[in-house]
Amino acid sequence: MNWDDLRFLVEIGRSATLAAAARHLKVDQTTVARRLRALEDALGTPLFERSDGHWRPTGVGAEVLERAMRIEEDVAGLARLAEAGAQAVSGVVRLTAVGAIVGDYLVPRLPGLYARHPELVVELIASNDNLNVSRREADIAIRLARPESGDFLIRKLADVGFAVYGPAQPDPTRSNDWVTYDDELAHTPEMRWLAGQLAGGRVRLRSNKLAGLLGAVAVGIGRAVLPCFLADATPGLVRESGPQPVLSRDLWLLVHPDARRLPRVAAVADWLGECFEADAGAFRG
Repeated sequence: MNWDDLRFLVEIGRSATLAAAARHLKVDQTTVARRLRALEDALGTPLFERSDGHWRPTGVGAEVLERAMRIEEDVAGLARLAEAGAQAVSGVVRLTAVGAIVGDYLVPRLPGLYARHPELVVELIASNDNLNVSRREADIAIRLARPESGDFLIRKLADVGFAVYGPAQPDPTRSNDWVTYDDELAHTPEMRWLAGQLAGGRVRLRSNKLAGLLGAVAVGIGRAVLPCFLADATPGLVRESGPQPVLSRDLWLLVHPDARRLPRVAAVADWLGECFEADAGAFRG
C-alpha cells in the first residue's frame, strides 16, 4: 500500500466529490480517482460508493477514513515537533479569523509585528469556516465561539460588545428599517437578539459581509446591530441604543499545542494577546 494514497482518501471523505478533492490537492480529477482505485485494490475492498453525485464511505471505508485522519494529524504533529527545534522567529504563520477582524483590525497593526520580527511572514485567511487547526489548515484561529471539542490551547482574547447603530443623518421615514446578516448567520447571538426587536419593522438589506452592513447604515438604508469596536469608529454612524452594549460575545484564540511550541507561532499568539489587551475597552464597547 502507498501511504501517500491515504491523503487522497482523507480529502475525498472531507470533500465528498472528486472535483472538490482535486481542487484542494491541486491535482486533476483523474489523479484522485486513480489513487483511490489503487488504495482500494491494495486493501481489497471498496472504500467509497457514489450516491446522488457524492462519494460516501462504505462501512469499511468509514473505519479506514477515521484511522487515516488520525494518521494525518500525527504526521502534522511530527512536522511541528521538528520545526520546534528551530528557535528563530521566522517563516509563515497561518492565521484565520472573520473578515472584520482580519481586514479592519489585524492588518493595520501588522507593521508593529514585522518591526519586532523582520523574518516573519503572516498569511491571513478571512473566513467564517472552522478551518482545522489540527490539520494545519491554520496555525492560529480567532473565533467568536468557543469550540466544544478538539485538542486546542484556548485563550479568551476579548469581550466583544454589540449595539444598535443608525445613520448620522437619519431619514424619519426609515426609522424602523433594518439591515441584517443573511440567513447563513441567523444562528448568531446578534441575529437572535434582533429577531426579538423586529416587530413592525422591515429588513431592507441582507448581507453576509459586515462591511456591507456598515456601509448600508452609513448611507441611510437602515439600522443594524453591529460590533462596537468597528461601528464606533466608522464615520456616518451613531449609536442609538445607549452607552451600554445590547449584548456581548466572547472572542477566543485557538492554537494547537504542538504549534504553540514553534517560536513563530508563539510570537504571533503573544502579539495577538497584547493587541487585544490594549484595545479591551474598544472591544467591550
